[in-house]
Amino acid sequence: MMIRTVSRLSLSLSLCLFAPFVSAESGFTPQASSQTSSVSAAQGTESALSKVSPLSKTLAQYSLDRYGSEMEQSLAELVYFNTEAIPGLTPDTNPEFIGFKQALKAQAEQLGLDYADHGYVLLIGLGEDRGGGANKLGIITHGDVQPANSTLWHQSPYQLDTQSQPGKLIGRGTEDDKGPIVTAMYAMKALKDKSVKLNRRIELMVYLAEESDWEPLKVFLKDYQAADMNITIDAEYPVVTAEKGWSQIKLTIPEAKVKAPNFDKPQLQHYSGGSFASQIPQQALALIRGADSAMVSRLQRAAESQQGMRYDFTLDFDSLEIAANGKSAHSSTPEDGVNAVTHLAALLESEIFAPSQSALTLAFINEMIGLDLYAERFGELGYSDDFMGPMSLAPTVVEWGQGGTSITLNLRRPVGKSPETLDKQLSAALAGWQQSHGVTLVDVSSYWGDPKVMDKAPHLQTLLNVFAEFTGIADPKPVAIGGSTNSKLFPNALSFGPAMPGVEYTGHSEHEFITREQLQLNLKMYTAAMVELAVNPGS
Repeated sequence: MMIRTVSRLSLSLSLCLFAPFVSAESGFTPQASSQTSSVSAAQGTESALSKVSPLSKTLAQYSLDRYGSEMEQSLAELVYFNTEAIPGLTPDTNPEFIGFKQALKAQAEQLGLDYADHGYVLLIGLGEDRGGGANKLGIITHGDVQPANSTLWHQSPYQLDTQSQPGKLIGRGTEDDKGPIVTAMYAMKALKDKSVKLNRRIELMVYLAEESDWEPLKVFLKDYQAADMNITIDAEYPVVTAEKGWSQIKLTIPEAKVKAPNFDKPQLQHYSGGSFASQIPQQALALIRGADSAMVSRLQRAAESQQGMRYDFTLDFDSLEIAANGKSAHSSTPEDGVNAVTHLAALLESEIFAPSQSALTLAFINEMIGLDLYAERFGELGYSDDFMGPMSLAPTVVEWGQGGTSITLNLRRPVGKSPETLDKQLSAALAGWQQSHGVTLVDVSSYWGDPKVMDKAPHLQTLLNVFAEFTGIADPKPVAIGGSTNSKLFPNALSFGPAMPGVEYTGHSEHEFITREQLQLNLKMYTAAMVELAVNPGS
C-alpha cells in the first residue's frame, strides 16, 4: 500500500462533540481557529450544521461502546499470522495464509456475516446480494503484509504488542491492513445488530496479494460484479482522490575490472542495505580494508552531524565494519524515514577509495541520488504536479554480489510525464554517469506505474462530511497520496483512512502501529459511512 498526503490540506479547525477521539496520543490534535466560538455555542449549533444523519451518529457511538474492546482481540488474532508472500506458494498452500483464512472466517461467522473464499480473494458480506453493482457498497482491503525484521521489534511483529508503548497497538499489519479489516467487520456488525434496512449489500473484500502481485485480483474481477461505489481503507483521510503510480528502476553496478590492486588507498569491499522495494532502508553496511583509527575518528565526527542516524564502528586491525541504522518508512513517504543507504554513502563521500565495485556503488548513490528525495540529481527525470506533488525517488535495496551490486530505486510518479518520456530521460541520465566513470551498467530496467485521479465519485462529499463530523475539522478537502492501492482497479473507488492527515503512516516500517484511539475513531467513521451510503433513509 501507500501512503501520505502529498498535496497539503488547507483546513480550518473547529471544536465538536467528537474531537476527544482524536488526541495527542494519535499524533493529531485539532485546535480551534480564531473564528471558533465557545464549546457550548458549537454544541448548540451542532444539529443545524451537521451533514451526517442522527442514525449514523447513533450507530457510530453504539459500535464503539459495544465492540471497541472486542475488536482489539480480533486484530491480535489476525496479526498472529505472517501473511507475507512466499515465492512458489499461494494463499491455498501457504500455512500462514491458511491459518489467517480460518481465523477470519471464524470471526466473520461469529459476527453473523457471510463469508466466501475465492483463493486470493475473500468476500465478507452483510445483506442480500440482489445482483448488479448499483446494489452493492464495496469495502476494499488486503490481508497480506510486507516482510518484518524481527530483530528490530521490541517483541515478535506477529504478536500484538499493547504494553511496550501504552496506547499503541504494535505489530505487522496493524495499520496496513489488518486493523482496517476488523474495523470494517465490526462496523458491519453494528448495523446488523440494529436490523437497519440496507439499500445496498455491504461487501468487504480482503485481497491476499496486494503487496506482491495484482494479477490474481485482475483475473478475479473479470467475472466478478464489483460495486459501482467503493471505499478503499488502505490509505489516509480525509478522502484520497489521486494516487501516484508505483514505479521502479533496477540496475547493476558491474564487478570492477582492476588491473592491479591499489593498496595505497583504502578499499571499500562491500556496500549493501535495505530489505524490500517498498521500504525506506533502516539498515546499511560497509566493509573497508586498509582503515585505521584516524579514519574512524573522522567518520565518527562526521556522523555527529547526521540527524536520526546511529553508527556502529568496529575496527579489527585494518578492517573496518560500519553498521548504519536509520529509520524505516513506507517508500511512498521517504520524508518520514531516515534512509540508511543514502546517509551512509554521504558519510563516506569524503573518503578516497581504491577503484572497486563498491566504490562505484558509493559514487552512484552520492552523485545520482544523494540525500535528496525527489530525483533532483537524476538528470531531467524529476518533475511535479500541482495537486499530486513531486515524483519521489529512493534507493530501497542495495545488494552486493560477486558479479555486481544490484540497486533498486523505488519511485512514486504523478501525472505529467509519459513512460516513454521518463525512459528517455532515465537513459540520458544513466548515459552521462556511465561516461563519466567509464563503466557500463548492466541489467537496467524500468517500470512506470500509472497514476490515477478519482475525483468524480458520487460519494466523495458524503465521506468528507463523515470525516468532518467525527474529527471536528471543518470543510476538509480531498488529498493526493504517493502510495498505490487496489482502488485503481475498481469503479468509483475512494480511499478513506485509516491514517490521519499529517500523521506519519507506519505501514511497511519496522515500527508499524495504530493507536487505540485511532482504531476506535476509525470504527465510528466506518460505521457512519456505511449507514450514510448503504442504509435506507427510512430505517
